[in-house]
Amino acid sequence: MDKLLGIVQTINAYLSDYILIILLVGAGLFFTVATRFVQVRCFGEGMKKVFGNLSLKGGKSESGLSSFQALATAIAAQVGTGNIVGASGAILVGGPGAIFWMWIIAFLGMATIYAEAVLAQETRVVGSDGQVHGGPVYYIRKAYKGAFGKILAGFFAVATILALGFMGTMVQSNSIAESCNTAFGIPGWVVGVILAIISAIIFVGGVSRLASVTEKLVPIMAVVFLLGGLVILGIRIQYIPATFGMIFKYAFTPSALIGGSIGYAIKTAISQGAKRGLFSNEAGMGSTPHAHAQANVAKPHDQGVVAMIGVFIDTFVVLTMTALVVISCLFVGDGPLSAANGSNYKAILESSGITKTNAMQTAFGNAFGNGNIGNIFIAICLLFFAYSTVIGWNFFGKVNVQYLFKNSKAATVIYSVIAIVFIFLGTLLSNDLVWELTDFFNYLMVLPNVAALIPLFALVVKASKSNKQSKLQK
Repeated sequence: MDKLLGIVQTINAYLSDYILIILLVGAGLFFTVATRFVQVRCFGEGMKKVFGNLSLKGGKSESGLSSFQALATAIAAQVGTGNIVGASGAILVGGPGAIFWMWIIAFLGMATIYAEAVLAQETRVVGSDGQVHGGPVYYIRKAYKGAFGKILAGFFAVATILALGFMGTMVQSNSIAESCNTAFGIPGWVVGVILAIISAIIFVGGVSRLASVTEKLVPIMAVVFLLGGLVILGIRIQYIPATFGMIFKYAFTPSALIGGSIGYAIKTAISQGAKRGLFSNEAGMGSTPHAHAQANVAKPHDQGVVAMIGVFIDTFVVLTMTALVVISCLFVGDGPLSAANGSNYKAILESSGITKTNAMQTAFGNAFGNGNIGNIFIAICLLFFAYSTVIGWNFFGKVNVQYLFKNSKAATVIYSVIAIVFIFLGTLLSNDLVWELTDFFNYLMVLPNVAALIPLFALVVKASKSNKQSKLQK
């Protein structure tokens, strides 16, 4: 496992430090300019569509989902360990400045995910059984005709099944198991068995049951987490200005904290922001279009603006709360890492025993002066966050299994069984190896997805323009 970890880390370093940044930033800038800053122009419209008729009980339909159910399914996948463990890891490795670069990636990603959702709607198909099928494999085939398109779509489908259906669920169950062990002393294998049983019940229920769970779970878990975070920020309110100061300062001068040359430090901060930003909001990865394709909306633009709000909630609300809590409790004032600077940062970090997995729990404990409170609260939040991602990602993987095997029920059942096994295995394996493997397959998803978005940009621009024209007519 140590040898495998070293190999995967080396490959991931090249992908995240160079290729990933170029693709995500490039695609985000391209669609931001092409759509004339759709994430700014249509932000209010998206908020109205999401919260104007908010309900925890969506109506049933013979095919597809309501717009909110599709968004809830997408957010269930987006808001997971990336918002707690991933954000904490980015801060610990790249410094507080990594959060600034996460914000930049997310802002650009709002335009990218608008494009993904629009194209998912434009290319979705309704089967003879009335079921909706859609996602990147369908717009990849539209972007590239013939054998090349078929191969590229197949590559994406396999990468998605491995990244989300199998490896990704291991990350989530691994984080749940570690936090529950820290908070309650429950052995990892026990948590694995429980998760496997609950997963089996939900997976066999299909997309309707999944939507029913996510539309109730997502709003509740977000509110609980944000309220807990606000309590911590209230306790540490005198350190909030310094917290924001560290985010902006170390975005451009991270070497003052993590050491090394200026070039190395900035590259580290940006790459951490990029790869953890991708894992958190998933814009450009091609995962959430599977959910947005299911939405029953009047026109593709409607789901595009809704999808943007998913990225906003994930990064600018939930992830930012994590960042503010971790930095204000650990890096400033009387925090255990407040004395860290330059070359002694790693030594102080190692001696503190703080890792990406327990950083948020340590932060809560430091604020309350009682570690058990933080351990328990974050374990509960992480349980809901991570498990919602498990059921969302399982659905995304299932869509691609159905594509590859022509809607074979046997293939779907086999996929679900294997996914449940991986969920259990995730509670037993090394945390670092699980994260690196997931990152690797996530990166593989980005390549064909972004490659298909660019050639179809005219459809995206048309969708944004047609919406403007309809407003003028009104």
